[in-house]
Amino acid sequence: MKRRIREYLPLVLVALCLLAARSSLADHYIVPSGSMEHTLLPGDRVIVDKRAYGLRVPFTLTKLTPGSHPARGEVVIFDSPADHMRLIKRIVAVGGDVLMVRNGHVFINGVSQAADGNPSVEHFAGHDVALDLEFGGGPDLPPTRVPAGEVFVMGDARGNSKDSRFFGFVHEHEIYARALRVYFRSGNGFVWKSL
Repeated sequence: MKRRIREYLPLVLVALCLLAARSSLADHYIVPSGSMEHTLLPGDRVIVDKRAYGLRVPFTLTKLTPGSHPARGEVVIFDSPADHMRLIKRIVAVGGDVLMVRNGHVFINGVSQAADGNPSVEHFAGHDVALDLEFGGGPDLPPTRVPAGEVFVMGDARGNSKDSRFFGFVHEHEIYARALRVYFRSGNGFVWKSL
């Protein structure tokens, strides 16, 4: 019995360390739907950074460090406030912003985020986002101030996304991770596409 314990203990310890690292540092996520098209396609495998908004105690949501604040344009993983299903969406507004959505287009503090000359592309602090408006823009939103400590998230396929227009704001501390890159896409194999 002691021999078996000595034989398997290192393997068990390595497995526990890997699970702890996956729980607190980095992981992957499989995109379940088309709500983020053209940026993400169903079945895409995405690398996520769980340290981005604060290092957590493994297997919990308790933060050890504060991390950075979520920013406009970042693609994030979180649990839906409506049904606790894990979702991936883009942050379009942060605490203090006055947000309006009209025909799927975002206005922050009265300023359209559409790129000059191309209304199907929006610009969020260094992120150019190609919108998918094939199914329309989804519900409009009158001018609404985002409370401090919360964010407003939307899918890039505006008419095909259940997002903050349906379930409301997402608390910053409920964001699970920031999506960094697509590393595998069906039909293309391994890719390295930045988000």
